[in-house]
Amino acid sequence: MEFLTNCLNIVLRYYPSFILGIKTTLLIAFTGTIIGLILGLLVGGIKAIKLDKTAGTFSIIIKKVYDIIATIYIEVFRGTPMMVQAVFLYYALRPIFHWTYVVAAIFVISVNTGAYMAEIVRSGIQSIDIGQTEAARSLGMSNFQTMINIILPQAIKNAFPAIGNEFIVNIKDSSVLMIISITELMFEAKSIAGSTYKFTETYFVTACIYLFLTSITSFILHLIENKMNHSRTTIPQSSTNADALKIAKEKNYEPPVD
Repeated sequence: MEFLTNCLNIVLRYYPSFILGIKTTLLIAFTGTIIGLILGLLVGGIKAIKLDKTAGTFSIIIKKVYDIIATIYIEVFRGTPMMVQAVFLYYALRPIFHWTYVVAAIFVISVNTGAYMAEIVRSGIQSIDIGQTEAARSLGMSNFQTMINIILPQAIKNAFPAIGNEFIVNIKDSSVLMIISITELMFEAKSIAGSTYKFTETYFVTACIYLFLTSITSFILHLIENKMNHSRTTIPQSSTNADALKIAKEKNYEPPVD
């Protein structure tokens, strides 16, 4: 009973600090996830594009160089801890950008999330039936046009659960950014615990807040996913070509005339 009383007293006394931490945590997690998704779409989408057989030597070289750079980026940021990335990038780039703690935190989460999003987007693209690409190509659409107008919209819809999960992960993983003095939730909790010397109670309250944030986020994402699935037209596998043709024709693409 004393434990719960201490927890309640901490919440009542330090709730402004907790609210400040929550705002900062949600800001860097949401912004970092959105920027990371855009970065992942660029990296994963371009990496998934296959060149035409008629592509020139220069285009082939550029594509191979891009694929190598993209692979290195993905492997480095997926293979190293975010805490190490935060410390290295913050102090290495601070003399160049002279950035604030919040901007640095958003940058770290963005580039880290982008590496994961690139693989999520790539797997989403691979889940699309190849027949849709062939149908779009039969109408004279280029690989880029096919990717933007037909493949990517469906790939994002298929990968939405994984994309939403990255947002939830970022809410929790933002706690490691206190190492660069970001006043997010974990930083505030550490300060409160140091002031009250009630470490168990303070971190219990903090854990409950994180659980509440992730649970609410998961519920909202689940509602969005159900709405997306409800509005999706179920198309038999044998009809995917016709569906791609329909999308392409709606965008005024006509088959080439011999």
